[in-house]
Amino acid sequence: MSVVVDQVRRLDAEVDRLSVTPFLLAEAGAQDETDGEHSLERIPSHEYRVASEELSSPRAKNLVRILRSLSTTTAAQPLLPAENIKDLLLQTDLVAFSETTNDQSNKPRHGHYESELEWLVLGKATVQTYGLILSTFLDQIVPLSEDLWYWDQVLSSYTYSGLYTVQSAPLRTWAWAQDVYRDSRQRFQQFQFQTSSSQAADIKDSLVHRWHQFYSIVRGSIRERSLADVRNKVFTPVALSRREARFNHKQLRKLRSMTASGMGLLLDEGLSFGVGGEDDKSESYTAENAEHEWKGVLERSVALMDMVLRDVSTLSHSVSDFEEKVFAGVEDDPELSAQAAADPVDRTSLLARRLVDLLEVQIPSHIAVNKKLVRQYGRPSRLTRYWLPGLVLFLSSSTILRILVNRKADIINWLHDLGNTAKDFWFNWVVEPTRKVIGTIRHDANSEIAIMSRDSLQADRDSLERMVVDFASDKPELAVGTTSPLTDAQIADIKLKVKEGDVSPVLKAYERDLKKPIMGAITGDLVRALLIQVQKTKVDLEVAMSGIDALLKSQELVFGFVGLTPGILVTVGVLSYLRTLSGGRKGMRRSQRATRSIRVLRSIDRILSEAVPTQNNLLSYKDHGLLVCEVHMLRKLAHGLLPREVERDFREDLEDLVSLKAVSIQLRALDRIRWSYSRWLNR
Repeated sequence: MSVVVDQVRRLDAEVDRLSVTPFLLAEAGAQDETDGEHSLERIPSHEYRVASEELSSPRAKNLVRILRSLSTTTAAQPLLPAENIKDLLLQTDLVAFSETTNDQSNKPRHGHYESELEWLVLGKATVQTYGLILSTFLDQIVPLSEDLWYWDQVLSSYTYSGLYTVQSAPLRTWAWAQDVYRDSRQRFQQFQFQTSSSQAADIKDSLVHRWHQFYSIVRGSIRERSLADVRNKVFTPVALSRREARFNHKQLRKLRSMTASGMGLLLDEGLSFGVGGEDDKSESYTAENAEHEWKGVLERSVALMDMVLRDVSTLSHSVSDFEEKVFAGVEDDPELSAQAAADPVDRTSLLARRLVDLLEVQIPSHIAVNKKLVRQYGRPSRLTRYWLPGLVLFLSSSTILRILVNRKADIINWLHDLGNTAKDFWFNWVVEPTRKVIGTIRHDANSEIAIMSRDSLQADRDSLERMVVDFASDKPELAVGTTSPLTDAQIADIKLKVKEGDVSPVLKAYERDLKKPIMGAITGDLVRALLIQVQKTKVDLEVAMSGIDALLKSQELVFGFVGLTPGILVTVGVLSYLRTLSGGRKGMRRSQRATRSIRVLRSIDRILSEAVPTQNNLLSYKDHGLLVCEVHMLRKLAHGLLPREVERDFREDLEDLVSLKAVSIQLRALDRIRWSYSRWLNR
């Protein structure tokens, strides 16, 4: 949806409201009488019978069908194409009446309600044509910003100006050659005519003589053109290119201003029915007055659209002259005078014929003229802009091809290695870590992380326990202080202490024999105590390792994801880059759209700040048209940036911004948009 669609739907509802009686009767004509009693209570019974008879005719039913096709609430799309609108108008037979029926006595006569249906159909068709013209203007103004930006870039620096000079050199050379050719051809034809008329019988020129004459003519043409272009020789080619770019930029700005002024004229003056809302209880404006007034508004609006389309692309006029000419043309329109004096049948026929002329002639002609102007003053074609790199690529194609052929084997190896590297990376850093993570989640025995065997600690601890018990049994005086054999309770106590890390009997023997290490090593228990302590150290080390092993097992899933993360990051990065290369130009990223939204808000602020209000403190037609274009762009950019419920409020604020209100109210609406939606638009 756009600003134009909202405007068309509002006007369509306004037409329905102004002509509600025939519309309800048309609906009632297709239903039973009892179905329409609640909505037609105020209509007398005899009038309802007359209406039912008139609206039950085949032509009335055909008009109702056309009416529904033209309505924005029932049509598949709010804005119908020009061809569809024209076909629907031709199906009403109103255009055929105006073209074939000249005799007043042979003109068809329709009843009041059927005539009202004709006006309602024409009102719907006028609204559709109005929306089509506004949409055309909108589609023409928005792309001009890109062309204006191109010329601004050319004029911003001499580097870009020099590049444009090189790009446009073939076109200027071709234009100069064409001028020389046309001038030489004209001179040669004149020379041949003079020769044939005066000396045709006496002179037999040879081929060499004719070639000499042709060469002299061409050289003279080139010399005269060089003298004529002596002013251009004062300037450098870059200066001439900058002058051309400046002229094109000026013409494009004028074209945009003229189109915006035409759009503002249609928005402010077109289809202005001048009635209040449904709650308007003004006694000076009755339903009868509204019924007659809105038909005149349709006729004047069609005349306004006709005049705007005729002169909106005429760049020889200024904006003020264009607006004055449009208003003068509408006031002096001969068809409006003819419609005012004609009977109802002639009025509807003339209006239908004029609408068909707009759709069939004026709109296509305007589009063709606008395209011609944009092609003439807009940025050069892609062939002009990229012929130089294309030529370099073409000239170096043989060298590039020779390099590719000579390095064919190396290139194949590079591609093969690249494929193997990508394959190994995928399986070793993405597939395998993923498989391990899944195994960890499922407690797969093969996926457990361990730095020591499962039963190693228990076996070493049991071995240490047996060593200490045997040592204590052999040396009970060191364990319990007596030489009597150890009891079961004492052995159990020693085992418990060993589990807790206490090997005091061994340490006592070690301390005793360490006083005389040589004797202790030969005859004592020094070596045995030392070996038991080695086993004790091994057990302590395994206890520490088991703690680390338990910690690793508790974080096993974390380590699995850590191993998977690099592969996932690299894969996502490569896929994002490839997606950016393939589809990045189809749509802007969210941040880019937000940035462009800020730029559009800046443009809106400039339009409102620099605008010169009228006497009613309203924007001029040109400024209003430019404002509508910028609001249209802002609405498109904000779609998707804002949440759905916030976007509804955003559209209401945009309606306040673009509506016909005082400039101060529009500035306040702009400020409200800035602070209300900065959270989403400033990302």
